[in-house]
Amino acid sequence: MKLLVVFAFIVTILASLFFLHFFESNDDLHTYLNRSVPFVGANISQLEGIGGNGIKVAIIDTGIDFNHPDLYGWGPDGKVVGGYNFIQEGKPPLDTNGHGTQVAGVIAADGQLVGVSPKAKILAYKVSENGEAVSSDLIIKAIDKAIEDGADIINISLGVNQTNEKIDDAVNKALEKEIFVVTAAGNDGPTPRTIGSPGRDFGSITVGATYNNLTSSLVATLEVNEKQYTVIPMVGSSKLNEPVIAEIIFGGFGKEEDLKKINVTNSILLVERGSDVKGELLYFSTKEKNAANAGAKALIVYNNESGIFLGELIHEFVKSDYKPQIPVVSIDRKDGLEIKELLKDENKASLHLFYNPDFIAHFSSRGPVSPFYIKPDIVAPGAYINTTQINGRYNFTSGTSFAAPHVSGAAALLLEKYPSIHHHEIKSLLLTTSERVSDAYGQEFSLSDSGSGRLNIAKAFQAKLIITPPNFVVNTSSDNSVAQKQLHLELIEGTLNNLKVEFEGPDFVQFAYVLEGNDLEIKMKIPGQNYGDHEGKIFIIHDEIKYVIPFLIHYTEGSISVSQQDGKLDFMIHHPLQWNFAKISIINSKDGKTETTTATPERNASIKVYENVEYWIDAKIKVNEKTFDAFNTIEVNSANENTWDKFKLNIPERQIAIVSGIIICVGVIGMITIKNN
Repeated sequence: MKLLVVFAFIVTILASLFFLHFFESNDDLHTYLNRSVPFVGANISQLEGIGGNGIKVAIIDTGIDFNHPDLYGWGPDGKVVGGYNFIQEGKPPLDTNGHGTQVAGVIAADGQLVGVSPKAKILAYKVSENGEAVSSDLIIKAIDKAIEDGADIINISLGVNQTNEKIDDAVNKALEKEIFVVTAAGNDGPTPRTIGSPGRDFGSITVGATYNNLTSSLVATLEVNEKQYTVIPMVGSSKLNEPVIAEIIFGGFGKEEDLKKINVTNSILLVERGSDVKGELLYFSTKEKNAANAGAKALIVYNNESGIFLGELIHEFVKSDYKPQIPVVSIDRKDGLEIKELLKDENKASLHLFYNPDFIAHFSSRGPVSPFYIKPDIVAPGAYINTTQINGRYNFTSGTSFAAPHVSGAAALLLEKYPSIHHHEIKSLLLTTSERVSDAYGQEFSLSDSGSGRLNIAKAFQAKLIITPPNFVVNTSSDNSVAQKQLHLELIEGTLNNLKVEFEGPDFVQFAYVLEGNDLEIKMKIPGQNYGDHEGKIFIIHDEIKYVIPFLIHYTEGSISVSQQDGKLDFMIHHPLQWNFAKISIINSKDGKTETTTATPERNASIKVYENVEYWIDAKIKVNEKTFDAFNTIEVNSANENTWDKFKLNIPERQIAIVSGIIICVGVIGMITIKNN
């Protein structure tokens, strides 16, 4: 009897844990806000008299202030023609925070400020009251409601820096309904791999942030003994007419007493952020004033913790008559300590501050998110943006939240011009007509920083060619060093006569192409042992327009081959050295769901799949104590989609583990009971 009581107790506890976890709310998502720096921005001009007429853009955010004169009206005759308030059901989705109104202004303001597509209509879905957090369940409900309400475009300027499969599934559902989905990359840069859901979704267009064409787009360069370092100008610093060239001297924390002990006249002063006195507030403005008074020509502040930061010289605690006298930049702690070490010997440095509008904002989240596709897709102005604010006001704001609506507005313009265009064709027009973005040293940003480049609406409007895919990733290895890709060229008008193709990439890559009808067949071969990831671009020149197609080549020592039969994938591992183990992940490109298996030299691996889609294969091959990557893709066309396995319950692994625990407990206790009897 006691045994049965224990058995019942265990089952009850495990079952309670299962159902409690199954119905608990999802992780919170955070809107991408960057209100700390009141920079300035620019409006987007209208092209060809098209303003987004007849296009409905769904904004999933904090609601919209439809009483604002530039966004006026709620209902069929207003700017905001519909939507839903998921926070206070039954009430209109009025914004009391400001974030959604700022996003809406960039897209469709039509008054004192003019948005990218001022004649577009808005569907407002309020999923957050304060702009700080929102349940992923509400995001999913808002996407479903936008589909139901007939949205043409969905703008999501919020997300998390991790994967959320349910949100990604909802985005994919919208894409299947031919809705163009735009997501913000996030504000967790410049650290790599910081793009989360829904920005990491393969089908959506993910937007990072650049500066813009105003004089607030200040960047800086620092070279010490001819080595280049990444530095960020502090807010309040001014453009220099010529670089400051001087010796760098270390000045402690930049206090008056620190600088009295050394001669810093005509030097570039290096100091540490913060203070050596606990609780002491040593503002950047104080450090700047002390350095200038001591005769320094410029100031570098290195971080007192890992990472780089954006500092402000002008803030609420400075005196009204304070004005910075010398340029001030911030630098990563690691680089700062490296420079400090160089000061033991003679050094010569050059510091310059100048305008560079096509510069990736330091806060913009970076990729990669997957070895099989490129994120972000594109970048757009997201710093110092002047836009609408609640209560009829305007303000300057920064963040990828305000880069994304530039792309949403651009899509609305293209949809008006080409009413029957598909969402992947809009994506192609926007990506292949983008502009280069370079750092302060003139070096082009990587694909994981900038995607295809900076949005250029005018060029997208002039385009007469739709190229698919607009970017691509290919896999090569030591036993198959040739990558092939087909680019389909669809004419909007004209012919393909006098088409030119140019290659830009590593010198060792052997590039060839042939045009067969409307398909451009690309071949790229990597000789020797140039293992690694190699970026480049293919340019197609047609009717005086230069289209860009970025690519990434994986060139790996090992490889994984895959074949299919009746929905079963069989894998074979190859490596020039003797390998002993491989973990193989199979990712469904449609929904991102992943399954894993393992292989050894004595046992090949296989796995059953149940959908006819493209699968991505990621192998981790172990050779002694080192692990090597290998990649492949396969388009499955032999799966039996009517098999019972397709309808298996979609229960997450944790729930499966709990259920398994219940079953094991039942089995063990049952065996004990039988034995006792």
